[in-house]
Amino acid sequence: MAKRDYYEVLGVHKNSSNDDIKKAYRKLAVQYHPDKNPGDKQAEEKFKEATEAYEILGDDQKKSAYDQFGFAGVEGMHGRGDFSGSVFRGFEDIFGEGGFGSIFETFFGGGGGFRSRGGSTGVRQGANLRYDIEIPFKDAVFGTKVEIQYSHNESCNTCKGSGSADGSSKKTCPICRGSGQVRHSQGFFSVATTCHQCHGEGSIIEKPCKDCGGFGTQKKRQKIMITIPVGVENGKRLIVPKQGDAGPNGGPAGDLYVFIRIKPHEYFERQGLDLYCAIPISISQAALGSDIHVTTLDNKTIKVKVPAGIQAGKLLRIREEGVPSGSRRGCLYLKLIVQIPEKLSRKGKELLEEFAKTEGQNDSPKPIPLSQLADV
Repeated sequence: MAKRDYYEVLGVHKNSSNDDIKKAYRKLAVQYHPDKNPGDKQAEEKFKEATEAYEILGDDQKKSAYDQFGFAGVEGMHGRGDFSGSVFRGFEDIFGEGGFGSIFETFFGGGGGFRSRGGSTGVRQGANLRYDIEIPFKDAVFGTKVEIQYSHNESCNTCKGSGSADGSSKKTCPICRGSGQVRHSQGFFSVATTCHQCHGEGSIIEKPCKDCGGFGTQKKRQKIMITIPVGVENGKRLIVPKQGDAGPNGGPAGDLYVFIRIKPHEYFERQGLDLYCAIPISISQAALGSDIHVTTLDNKTIKVKVPAGIQAGKLLRIREEGVPSGSRRGCLYLKLIVQIPEKLSRKGKELLEEFAKTEGQNDSPKPIPLSQLADV
């Protein structure tokens, strides 16, 4: 069954505020929560659907990607999502201190960064990051290397990611007794919220590291070189492993997702593996035929034969001059544009008048069948 539009799921519009989106989700979550609808599979599915929609629309970065590219732009960002921790770092944000702290982990298996807040699961992976890059058309066709610079959380050098000063030990949180969660009963609901004392870690650092404040990570800028593959298409994403945020308490780093935008070229367009460009020719070249020299995208000059009598708008195909793909390349298509002189010399006008007398001209032209205009 096809997925429903996230805005439709929550009943909001694209220009709705974050507060409106949050309120819409809160209403649906209360309505369809399984504790209130025991054994109702339909209600459970609606609850999951609303939670997935809010995870995307409740995050500005994911919402922007969804608005531009639909489901393809946020593929892998929900559920056991690639972009862990970016939205669901605590349902206190939505429902307050007495909220649904375990909702997301209950139905999506605790993937990504939410369930891992519990102390029993140990260290957790850092958040994945997104970086948008715009590259020239030619670099997208033939590939290139690009240096990018961005900020991310790195493991603290002072405490080696432990968060503790001088290697001091941690003690079990006295509030949650190491579970990382505190359970509350509220009418129909029995829910678990993240422990406010240890923030879900299950333990407390007695002497926090002064440099990182006990988090085990520090915000730093770094430069890395990424490889743009040959023939990459607009909107594609590259995954650079372990270049996202470092995980708290020595946890593994997340990944960096690089989304590619391609600048339009002044002369060339792309369709799949084929390239297209328009080439001007004169009336005499179209009528008599001619050899012309064309510069390809990779700056090669090739000789192309224009057959006599070719019509304006026809395509000439040049094999193996398109987009590379493995051991082969697509084609380059030249669309011939017959240029009509805006001004004629006296001699040129006389010659054309003589040509019209010799060859004749149709003063009552009939329409050309559309089937003959396929290449025009």
